[in-house]
Amino acid sequence: MSDALVIIDMQNDYFPGGNMEVINSENAAQRAQLLLNKFRTDHKVIIHIRHVSTRAGATFLLPATQGIEIHERVSPEKGEKIFSKNYPNSFRNTNLEKYLHDNGVKRVIFCGMMSHMCIDATVRTAFDKGFRCIVAEDACATKDLSFAGMTIPGHQVHASFMAALSAVYAKVLNTSEILKNVL
Repeated sequence: MSDALVIIDMQNDYFPGGNMEVINSENAAQRAQLLLNKFRTDHKVIIHIRHVSTRAGATFLLPATQGIEIHERVSPEKGEKIFSKNYPNSFRNTNLEKYLHDNGVKRVIFCGMMSHMCIDATVRTAFDKGFRCIVAEDACATKDLSFAGMTIPGHQVHASFMAALSAVYAKVLNTSEILKNVL
């Protein structure tokens, strides 16, 4: 079975000093780097997803800014595929599905930013398209959210979305479990 690693939106704006800093971004990047190194060593399919915000009034991940660049810990090397997207779902208006099929990929390991948005949307779509999905939960990060006058702390947002994905859509594991038991 062919595997792919899909690193979603691990871009500078989500890190300290960026325009949309998320909680635990540095740790998530360190964990993603471990997966990336393993995939490079094993010569497996690696895909980087970069969000380009074209929405009116957007304040982060703007074209032609440093914030849009992929973080140095997981920056692409020559030959690694990069897809740019404009929506939370990495499959929408991209050739991601075709690229995965063309490379014989059956199982996808996902990591990146943000757990409650692009990770969630992409993993659910991948499952619906017939891929076996694994989420490296400690290589993902998100932020505090607000709803009905309440602030939901980022760690609770992350845990809620990981719990929801693990119910049907994906195996949700930490990086160590993936490196030891999956790859």
